[in-house]
Amino acid sequence: MGKTYKIAVVNGDGIGAEIVPAGVSVLEATAKKHGFNLDLSELSWGAGYYLKHGEFMPADGIEQMKAFDAIYFGAVGLPEVDDTLPARDYTFKVRSELKQYVNYRPVKLFSGLKSPLRTKTEKDIDFVVVRENNEGEFVQSGKTFYPDDAHGFASDTSVFTRFGIERIAHYSFKLARKRRSKVTNVTKSNTLINSLAYWDRVIAEVAEQYPDVEYNKMYIDNASASFVLRPEVFDVILTTNLFGDILSDLGGAIMGSLGLGGSGNINPEKDFPSMFEPIHGSAPDIAGKDIANPIGQIWSAAIMLEHLGEVKAAKDIIAAIEHTTAEGNLTVDLGGSSSTSEIAQRVVKFIEESTLVIA
Repeated sequence: MGKTYKIAVVNGDGIGAEIVPAGVSVLEATAKKHGFNLDLSELSWGAGYYLKHGEFMPADGIEQMKAFDAIYFGAVGLPEVDDTLPARDYTFKVRSELKQYVNYRPVKLFSGLKSPLRTKTEKDIDFVVVRENNEGEFVQSGKTFYPDDAHGFASDTSVFTRFGIERIAHYSFKLARKRRSKVTNVTKSNTLINSLAYWDRVIAEVAEQYPDVEYNKMYIDNASASFVLRPEVFDVILTTNLFGDILSDLGGAIMGSLGLGGSGNINPEKDFPSMFEPIHGSAPDIAGKDIANPIGQIWSAAIMLEHLGEVKAAKDIIAAIEHTTAEGNLTVDLGGSSSTSEIAQRVVKFIEESTLVIA
């Protein structure tokens, strides 16, 4: 009898009710093939829960989550709910209280897909955005003063600590050793001359401990242009909470669709469960139509299994995604006509039938 993993399944809102079950079907097929078990518990939290209960999760929601090995999450947010609330009351809350200080967002051009970058191929687009996930610009430390007066003003204070910078830097350099041994620090220290100059300084100190890894610094404006003009220069991108949020969406765009992007909010030490989700939002405008792209959600399942130690199973899911897209099974956002459920069925079929030897 294989190992059993306790997984909290949070569909969230909008298309979450379609793409998360699609991802779960892939997870279940993968578990059966690779000889481990999944103990799945659905938690019906999010903006829909907020409309009924006045909160995005129960008061003991974080404590409930601590009982799981991982959290498999869709997206949060509805048009009728203030869009400043989902991040504060669900996403940021989970990331900070469960010390998920790494936001791992891979960018990869899958087989059979054409990037909007007409000269770029699969070999050019293959990197990871590592976003610091607990500090930086999104700590929500600020206030609005006299908003209706002529002298009204507002402030948000970024927070960068040596501890926080060092731990995300070490994670990035260790990750680079498993890839192509290159880290690019994306910063803007020429204008944010205190916070990001300190960020650069601490990262440079950590870089000295990894002489086998090439280290470069690039300003965010140059990095944004390079995503479009020369994505092949990147391997592991190490950047701040805000910059990582923006760059990873740009990464989704150069893959062909935000619907392709998967991610992990990771506590590397496994002291707390990590949360795995696609990079896109809840897209309530297309919810219930069976047209949402589930690949980002399915890729997030692979990232989750890799984190849990089921590396061969994770690689099997990636191979299944590659096979599915290579055959031309694409959703409408990629110019195809396949439904959400059809894509999931194709991925499951490959996993069930493939006899590939996964190293």
